Amino acid sequence: MVKHARREWLGGTALVGATLAAPSLAREATARDGFVDAHVHVWTPDTARHPLAAGFTVADMHPPSFTAAELLAACRPHGVGRVVLIQMSFYGFDNSYMLECIAAHPGELAGVAIIDHDRADVAATLGALRSRGVRGYRLYADRARAEGWAGAESMQRLWSAAADEDVAVCLLADPDALPAIRAQVERFPRTPVVIDHFARIGMRGPVAEADVANLLALAAFPRVHVKVSAFYALGEKRPPYDDLAPLIRRLRDAYGAGRLMWATDCPYQLAAGQGYAASLALVRDRLDFLSAADRSAILGGTAAQLFFS
Repeated sequence: MVKHARREWLGGTALVGATLAAPSLAREATARDGFVDAHVHVWTPDTARHPLAAGFTVADMHPPSFTAAELLAACRPHGVGRVVLIQMSFYGFDNSYMLECIAAHPGELAGVAIIDHDRADVAATLGALRSRGVRGYRLYADRARAEGWAGAESMQRLWSAAADEDVAVCLLADPDALPAIRAQVERFPRTPVVIDHFARIGMRGPVAEADVANLLALAAFPRVHVKVSAFYALGEKRPPYDDLAPLIRRLRDAYGAGRLMWATDCPYQLAAGQGYAASLALVRDRLDFLSAADRSAILGGTAAQLFFS
């Protein structure tokens, strides 16, 4: 397992609770079933019941606790009715805590699992998890891994099974992996694909036009989606995140709002100086090029169709 560079993303800031004011009740009512946050991590401090995977310790848990109850307390006041849970790396292939949370909140939580894709029974595993509310599988997509997919029999099984089960392959991608991702999508055009966090373009430095062009090129494949997410980690990395507006507009123009979805990447969005409300406000209030239908799709419709249907 590869640990996430969360400390790098957070820039050393301490995590705190969401402190910005909740939207008005009128704004909360704009979506019939509430907004959908398409990317959140949860974990429990109870490492006796839910032990960490080999190579991880409690020192990797920042904050020490972010349970489903803490998640819902953070997002519900902002009109978020449904959330997609992304399996946390320090649990490895043990998705039990995420599944426990989904079972406790049916219809409100869905999941993206991490599984051992080298197992021969990957198709059966995907099917079993789908019956328990999992609608996606997380894959780490740095350049070396993505370039190795073409020759990996296990990857061929996984991508084929994901297409058959209609389960999304959700890619935590680096920008330089995008050409290899395109090659894999060309091989498996039926497989639903989600690119997390704008492919992390602009995370470690200025936005490179070649990276943006590679991300926009994936719009040619109808089953590819992009998460408009993790604003705290990209560009200027501070609210109100207006510097991300041009990229979001280009993605809307290329993909259409129906293949874009908003997400916070909580609890990391709750870092000091960031906050839950600031992430939501960028899409809900500040992007004047979005129509009402665009906002509805990005703030809920796309994710609801992909992860809750």
